[in-house]
Amino acid sequence: MSKLAHDDLPAPLQAVRTRPLFTMQLKVHMQVIGEAPGGFRRIGVVTGGVFHGERLSGEVLGGGSDWQIVRPDGAVTLDVRLVLKTHDGAMIGATYRGLRQGPPDVMERIDRGEIVDPADYYFRISPIFETAAASYAWLNRMLCIGTGHRLADGPIYSVFEVL
Repeated sequence: MSKLAHDDLPAPLQAVRTRPLFTMQLKVHMQVIGEAPGGFRRIGVVTGGVFHGERLSGEVLGGGSDWQIVRPDGAVTLDVRLVLKTHDGAMIGATYRGLRQGPPDVMERIDRGEIVDPADYYFRISPIFETAAASYAWLNRMLCIGTGHRLADGPIYSVFEVL
């Protein structure tokens, strides 16, 4: 088998292109389960939030949740389910997996509710969406990525459509 060189690939395979979809801020209340077989389990109950972008904006409805595991290496895995309601009343299901990790002292500061420069830690998500609203059906056919920043009362994300 011949060696495959990155520079020899067609241009669409050499880089990931994105475009902004929206920014989103969540209000979260944490509930701690504790040390479980898979790691330290805690649940972020989403009490509300907002999202805004050129193609869609609205509110994040209360009732969503983020089932987190704090792993033995200190990284936090996210498993999130949310409902978004657009400014024109469309309902959109949002799910994403994510990972937040960084140096132990930075992660401890975040856990205490301190504001930490997002450049000091890694916080990424991979959202997908589903809706029955015809005007937003394009969301059903895309993958997204996002970067996050943890504030004291919940995260803020920049979400990008992967082109």
